[in-house]
Amino acid sequence: MTDSTSSAACGPLKGIRVLDLTAVVLGPLATQILADYGADVIKVEPPEGDMMRANGISQNPGMSSIFLAVNRNKRSLAVDLKSAAGVTALRALIPTIDVVVHNMRVAAIERLGLGYEAVSRLNPRVVYCAATGFGQDGPHRDRPAFDDIIQAACGLVGVGSVGRDQPDYAQSLIADKTTGLAVCNAVLAALLHRERSGEGQYVEVPMLETMAAFVLAEHMGGMTFQGSTVQAGYPRLLEGGRKPVRTRDGWVSMLPYTERHWQAFFFEVGQPELADRYNIASRQERNTHVKALYGHLRELTPLKTTAEWMLLCEKLDIPATPIYTLDELPEHPHLKAVGLFEDATHPTEGPIRQLRPTARFSATPTKVYRQAPTVGQHTTEILREAGLAQEDIARLKDRRVVIGE
Repeated sequence: MTDSTSSAACGPLKGIRVLDLTAVVLGPLATQILADYGADVIKVEPPEGDMMRANGISQNPGMSSIFLAVNRNKRSLAVDLKSAAGVTALRALIPTIDVVVHNMRVAAIERLGLGYEAVSRLNPRVVYCAATGFGQDGPHRDRPAFDDIIQAACGLVGVGSVGRDQPDYAQSLIADKTTGLAVCNAVLAALLHRERSGEGQYVEVPMLETMAAFVLAEHMGGMTFQGSTVQAGYPRLLEGGRKPVRTRDGWVSMLPYTERHWQAFFFEVGQPELADRYNIASRQERNTHVKALYGHLRELTPLKTTAEWMLLCEKLDIPATPIYTLDELPEHPHLKAVGLFEDATHPTEGPIRQLRPTARFSATPTKVYRQAPTVGQHTTEILREAGLAQEDIARLKDRRVVIGE
């Protein structure tokens, strides 16, 4: 096991400083990626800590599995932003910062005096990114937004409910995590613009618009063409064609996709005539028969075991995989071979399992160099970097404006 807390930051963003005013999952995931890429991410928390410290599985209060998963490689500054002295202390950091990211309601952060205009006066080169629930030029701009709300509003619940008795949410924080990736991309693009022009800017990444575009990438359908009477949606997905298939002893995901795949598959199962029945040679005809085609697949797969189908699919180069549970993922042969899961030692939580950064850079490699912090773990050193004297920091601590070791 390795203790990576003392290792130096590395990666393509080394030298970039990020003020992270986000909480829960969306923002912390975005800023963790920036931290994984080497940025010095200063996570600003209230004295009681990010609310996600209490969600998930915990050994000790305040250090939950979810918090550990989206806050590595960051430093924690615990400050009471309801206090004028706390805001003043935070503003002292602004001139040293390259990027500010927040997911507060815009009106709330403006009231704190930490909106874009106020921050850019202190640092004109700042890249300021607001992750909002709804775009600020629309009527829903002030509404609260959480993952469930956005899943329902963007069409994701509607798409997932086709053919089911009742609607339901995806069992993953799809809206939070997808928007988090969009926030990271937007920040990187704005940093590139600043590198070229010297100009900072305001960036907004709204959840609803981001997720509507995400869902509609394949589901625009008939809405694409003015005057079309065809409904939105991608029939290949919505008509119940592609599903996990049962084998003699379990389930697999199997996807014959091309003409060559289907020809080889039907030949191997002893029914080559099916290729002509479904006109496999024509992609358009094949797509019109997709429901029946995959229905026939489901009739055939119970004839062999999962292992037998995997061997056959490998032979025919047909995409296929067993269906893994969450607990089985560390033993997935590919994930195990590439070292996605790492054993580490957390300063307060002891031996833990974590995921390494997934992007690989040949010239600027990344790694986990700092474990997820305790509340206010780095308050003193961060405020000293902002120019506050030790006695001033001590007074702020005495008044519980800031919390720190």
